[in-house]
Amino acid sequence: MAILDRYLYPQLPAQRIIPLVLWPITLMMVLQRSIIMGVNGDRTDDFSPVYQAALRFLNSQAVYGENYDTVDPHYLYPPSGTLLMAPLAIIDPERSRWLFIAASVLVLIACAYLLTRLFGFSGRSWVFPVVLFFFFSTETVAHTLIFTNFNSFVLLGMLGFLLLSLRRHDLWAGVAIGLTLAVKPVLAPLLLLPLLNRQWKVLITAVGIPVVLNALAWPMSVDPGSFISRTIPYLGEARDYYNSSIAGNGAYFGVADWLVIVLRIAFVVMAVFSLWFLYRYYRRTNELLWITTSSGILLVTTFLVGSLGQGYYSMLLFPLLLTVLLPGSPMRNWPAWLGVYGCMTFDAFYSVQWEAFGRMLEFNKVTWGWSLLMIAVFCSLLFRYLDLRRAGLTGADGPTLESPTSTDAESDISGGEGRAAVATVEK
Repeated sequence: MAILDRYLYPQLPAQRIIPLVLWPITLMMVLQRSIIMGVNGDRTDDFSPVYQAALRFLNSQAVYGENYDTVDPHYLYPPSGTLLMAPLAIIDPERSRWLFIAASVLVLIACAYLLTRLFGFSGRSWVFPVVLFFFFSTETVAHTLIFTNFNSFVLLGMLGFLLLSLRRHDLWAGVAIGLTLAVKPVLAPLLLLPLLNRQWKVLITAVGIPVVLNALAWPMSVDPGSFISRTIPYLGEARDYYNSSIAGNGAYFGVADWLVIVLRIAFVVMAVFSLWFLYRYYRRTNELLWITTSSGILLVTTFLVGSLGQGYYSMLLFPLLLTVLLPGSPMRNWPAWLGVYGCMTFDAFYSVQWEAFGRMLEFNKVTWGWSLLMIAVFCSLLFRYLDLRRAGLTGADGPTLESPTSTDAESDISGGEGRAAVATVEK
């Protein structure tokens, strides 16, 4: 009978079943999001302003002459970004957009692989299809393809920066983040991390590349001064449309200025404490957890308290989310993942029956998602600090902490490659 059961009920471990289930579903999602939804486009088109700016740049025409009083997408890249985007206008706009979507899909797949490797798992593990499935199920990835913007390349630069920083290839880490800063400065807050970690060489290329590219692009542009006189002031304004920052959300709903200021200060205070606690207690013993969690805190705080925070920026929080696989992650609580749902869900809350309520939920979901995520991470770290304080372990030098043991981590990361993940953590 046992021999019969062997053939009738073949046994497969969970780490083999998960890829069998997710790979066909994920591949179909990739095709649907890119070939159907991406090519179809939507009411917002981030690609056309970039293409038109690149075309004007190649034809020696003014680039920064848009009317910023409209709610249409505007071209906001600096001259260095214009120089890098210029090849897009060599071919016609339709084929250029399709190629850009195809490149974005390949980059996102590469990002899922790099994120898997960052946490110590191989491309053959169950983690890779899970990460890729999660990527393409989110609003942030879907709208990056539908609106056709540069965010997937920013995520690639961020992951390259994190990986190379951990491996102490400092100059190359600076190259990875510097190329993204030359186009859009959304990752600029992450430069605080190499400063804190005394990896000064990162700044040479991270700052040098945008400076050099701007120096090259400046004499090639017709109106580079307009970027400083017109575009930068516009970037500092908190517009009341397509803006999920606290200031933008407050402007749309008519929130009192004093309350907006109080909320922004509160989130900055939470970020400062969280970064201090992570630096003091995790940087030396668990550098992977320190750098990925700190990067997420810096970015989500920037999205909330800055002048512009758009929902599809949330893809830059993927490294923070995957820390859930690591012992000590502040993502191991349900409020944090409720916040993730808010800022990454593709669900719409428009309601026929309760129109005003549904509209309020829809326009607030990203803001409350970021806020809840930040509050959950802050509270998780605050409670740990209070526990350490009650135990008398918060002296001047701080406690002597040890990295998680292989046994601890392997019990937390079920299946496959727990030891590889621990090796990366303890590096």
